[in-house]
Amino acid sequence: MNLTSLKTGKLKKRYSDIFLSFIIASVFIFAYHLDNSKTQKSEESQAVKGVTNRFGFNLDSFYIQENIIQKNEVFGSIMSNAGLTSNLIMLIEHEAKDIFNIRNIQTGAKYHVIKRHECDETPVAIVYEPNKYKYLVCDLRNEVKVNLIEKNIEVCEQIVNGTIESSLWKSLEKEGVNPSVIDLMEEALSSSVDFYHTQKGDQFKLIFENKYIDGELIGMGRLLAASYNNDNGANYAILYKSKDYEGYFDAEGRPARKSFLKAPVKFSRISSNYNLRRFHPIKGKTIPHLGTDYAAPYGTEIRSVADGVVTDATYGSGNGYFVKVKHNNIYQTQYLHMSRFAKGIRKGTRVKQGQTIGYVGSTGLSTGPHVCFRFWKNGRQVNHLNEKLPLAQPMNMSELPTYFEFRDKVLDKLNEVSLPLHDVAVSKP
Repeated sequence: MNLTSLKTGKLKKRYSDIFLSFIIASVFIFAYHLDNSKTQKSEESQAVKGVTNRFGFNLDSFYIQENIIQKNEVFGSIMSNAGLTSNLIMLIEHEAKDIFNIRNIQTGAKYHVIKRHECDETPVAIVYEPNKYKYLVCDLRNEVKVNLIEKNIEVCEQIVNGTIESSLWKSLEKEGVNPSVIDLMEEALSSSVDFYHTQKGDQFKLIFENKYIDGELIGMGRLLAASYNNDNGANYAILYKSKDYEGYFDAEGRPARKSFLKAPVKFSRISSNYNLRRFHPIKGKTIPHLGTDYAAPYGTEIRSVADGVVTDATYGSGNGYFVKVKHNNIYQTQYLHMSRFAKGIRKGTRVKQGQTIGYVGSTGLSTGPHVCFRFWKNGRQVNHLNEKLPLAQPMNMSELPTYFEFRDKVLDKLNEVSLPLHDVAVSKP
């Protein structure tokens, strides 16, 4: 055998070995993906510790297979693949028509095939979970029954307190507390606390609800009480409801939300104050700035600071898109440089305090996204931050004793909390 033949033989063997290795590797990869696909597509539900019943079926007596609805899957094909006949599928659709449109199933939602034994071809029920709050049971035993079941929501109180070190957001986020509670607190105390100027050393205490389904936290409920201590003293917002009153009230029984909000946008920053001798950045000369600028991202909601009637919703060359609201015979407010108006906002529209009237933009003479907030008193523009605005009227004298009794119980609960922020008390209401 010459040298050339020997090299050719070795080369063929090498290619043969490579090809064989490729085939073996492909088989293993295919098997892995097939198994992984089956795992993702359909998972056998296993009894969680302490759980013996799911969707009304005893886990000791039934086999439950969990599936995820894939893209482009429809109800009919899912039911057919589960072993149901066309007549049975039509019967399910008929029974469900008054309580749930099963044709509107959602990609990514869960459904469960329930059998008496894993090897059974025909299920005894199909359960569809459109979301975490409810599920649809198609029971096929004896006769077809379709029921929409609302899951039981457990509501627990959570109490937190803390001291501001850098910002309110960071104080809560650092400890894993849902930042949404800040929105609730800002809403409740928006008339008495300036959340745009929180300072190191400010203290807060909150009582709010957490919602659980099957032991899993699914979201927040109501803010029940809040206290915020700063240089101006203690500020309270207590949720109270009676025959004649409902909402947040302070320690004296006055509505916690006063006649006017502190600012027209949430958690922005003041980028330019009311200033009679401000140098205009665009016109390049000193021009009085008769408003307060709140810088915020494009699209941030702009709120009416009080109840009133829209007197203007239009465009001006300098003001851009703006809305002006008359609140009474004394006070008017104006909101400039909007990107657009909120739906339904036009001249003559009646608006409520806190209602969205437009969105932050940079129209007109503006160097960046913000809202220029202007405040009129008796026809003259004033600095709203220096105004002593009218207080809301307290409850009737006949209601106050009942409220004070309720208030004292809430304050006792707040005052009992002297734990650091990471020690959180949870109890059922």
